Amino acid sequence: MQHNKLEKQELRLWGVTRKPRLADRVIYVVEHIIVLTALVLFLSFVQTATAAEPDYASAKQGTLFYRAAHDGQYRAAPLLDTDVDMRVTGYINRARLTQTFTNGSDEWMEGIYVFPLPENAAVDHMRIRVGERIIEGQIKEKAEAKQIYEQAKRAGKRASLLEQERPNMFTTSVANIGPHESIVVEIEYQQTLAYDQGQFRLRMPLAITPRYIPGGAPDEQALVDGTGFAQPTTQVPDANRITPPVALGQKINPVTIHIELDAGFDVSDLKSSYHPITISNHGEGRYTINLADGQVPSDHDFELVWTPVAGQAPQAALFSERIGNEMFYLGMLLPPQAEQQTQTLAREVIYVIDTSGSMGGVSIRQARDALMLALKRLRGDDYFNVIQFNSVTDTLFDHPVPASLNNKTQALRYVENLQAGGGTEMMGAMQKALANNDDETQRLRQVIFLTDGAVGNEDALFEYIRHHLGNSRLFTVGIGSAPNSHFMTKAAQFGRGTFTYISRVNEVADKMQALFAKLDSPVMRDLAVEHSFNQFEMSPAHLPDLYLGEPLMFTARSDADSGELVLKGLRQGKDWSASMFLQQAKPGRGIAQLWARQRIDSLMDSAADGADAAQVRKQVIELALHHHMVSKYTSLVAVDVTPVRPQTSGLNSLAVPVNLPQGQDAAKIFGMQAQTGTAQNLFWLLGILLLSMALGLKWYARKGGQSWAA
Repeated sequence: MQHNKLEKQELRLWGVTRKPRLADRVIYVVEHIIVLTALVLFLSFVQTATAAEPDYASAKQGTLFYRAAHDGQYRAAPLLDTDVDMRVTGYINRARLTQTFTNGSDEWMEGIYVFPLPENAAVDHMRIRVGERIIEGQIKEKAEAKQIYEQAKRAGKRASLLEQERPNMFTTSVANIGPHESIVVEIEYQQTLAYDQGQFRLRMPLAITPRYIPGGAPDEQALVDGTGFAQPTTQVPDANRITPPVALGQKINPVTIHIELDAGFDVSDLKSSYHPITISNHGEGRYTINLADGQVPSDHDFELVWTPVAGQAPQAALFSERIGNEMFYLGMLLPPQAEQQTQTLAREVIYVIDTSGSMGGVSIRQARDALMLALKRLRGDDYFNVIQFNSVTDTLFDHPVPASLNNKTQALRYVENLQAGGGTEMMGAMQKALANNDDETQRLRQVIFLTDGAVGNEDALFEYIRHHLGNSRLFTVGIGSAPNSHFMTKAAQFGRGTFTYISRVNEVADKMQALFAKLDSPVMRDLAVEHSFNQFEMSPAHLPDLYLGEPLMFTARSDADSGELVLKGLRQGKDWSASMFLQQAKPGRGIAQLWARQRIDSLMDSAADGADAAQVRKQVIELALHHHMVSKYTSLVAVDVTPVRPQTSGLNSLAVPVNLPQGQDAAKIFGMQAQTGTAQNLFWLLGILLLSMALGLKWYARKGGQSWAA
């Protein structure tokens, strides 16, 4: 009785003055459930908003607060500015990166920054600048360098450590940055330029596409010292070192670029592919290039392209450098253009397109456009198939089919409807693409892989390509503003194909047309070098096939300063040869480092072929220490002698976040929490909706609820 009395009183509060019926009781219960749910959502909103709000008092002092893409939370980080200074002479680029770490807080700080470099960069110098003081970095074995750095960090000394995570990804750690202090780290590297289709290309990566990390939890708890958003897995044990936090809602880490170019010949066209630039022409092929905007956010790779004046394109070049009793050589030879083939071979073309989350935004449009252009170009006697992959792999046809009008139309509709989302499980797609590639047909088998290469298990993929390529040729097409150049180039190298970058939609037609020309025109194969020298170590050890417009480029170490090199191969099925004479080589600088870098690459590749891992490691360390280079097994470390941080003061270790590459969709990569405003906005809207429903039910009950009571 008491219960019914209280219930009637509560019903009167909600506007029900008559005797409660079943419908009234239902409305009463539903109203309470809705109100309670709305209250919970509102409290969740308040809690989330409070947790996500940064400490703006500290922010006013100069500390950078950023919202992390993977969880939507705000974190503090040191400020970072990067200046890039390049000196290009002929085929060689000598570059210096100046990274300025600024601590805007009142506490002592350690800054940790993961950043990209060209995949062929030979990193050989690092130094710290604090005011007028300069501390030179020393090359050490990786574990020893880490130990030296940690000891200096604990002792309160300024120190910096430069480590290689991948050939195109490095980490700078800077310890004991004082309150409101800046520390400058200078890094130097050397690289050879790309020459293709009659153009030189200088590419500077400025952004890192977030890597997808496959695999489960490791059996044993690995020693975790990384600052990335991903945890180590069985397939990527260093996942926490290659996944720097990504900032949302703001553009950070500004970059300036200055280039002094001495092309060595007159230039007919000099341009930046993606950034406005200013150009000062000093005559005789010498130019000064700067970014027109001064500073740009590090969210899109930079590329400078120049074309020799007609008739001045180099056909062959040889440079040398003497170090002690050793000679080092850098050579380039451009084979003659391919002749028109009298007959075309029937082809089997397998198109693989990445539809994972990192391809969201502009990238999936670029990939779709490129693939549809390729499909339309198939000849009637070609066979083809289309494979897409994200978290799963899907094949359009059960097996390659003839390129009939009906099959091509079906494929075009399939590609046109592709959308990006999910993980980057690339191995399954690679296995399908390279399956059944040893048949007895006379068809030329080509695999075209369109992807941004945003994976962390590159080595496993390379190993699979090397052991399952068969009679296929693998061509990679890098999509987006910051593709994983290490994966793209190595996959093409192991696949005996080529790689192509497409960064913008308006590049699709021209870049794909150049690729089609290569697919139709393998210029040289079975290349080898003959000589009579006692010592001649050339890298790469195994020369690749060459395609239309591609030069043969190599480095070598020898005890000879004169003599003849004879390059031989097959061109259009016929024997071909050309000679280069060592005594005609022009003097150059930094060639020894370039040779050592390529030699280390060859050694690392041999480990995947079954070479003794311990022996490879020993040889790499010897080379890297001798040539003062960063490698997988060596690092650069610089330590000041004087402690500056009082032992009574703590040290905050903070990761420097990176930008999401231009055109990418954070929500596609990281999920709901990456969307602007995070889930708290959804909580707020749901709460309002539920409260509106409760008021609606109250109004209905007050009106009498005749329809329910009938």
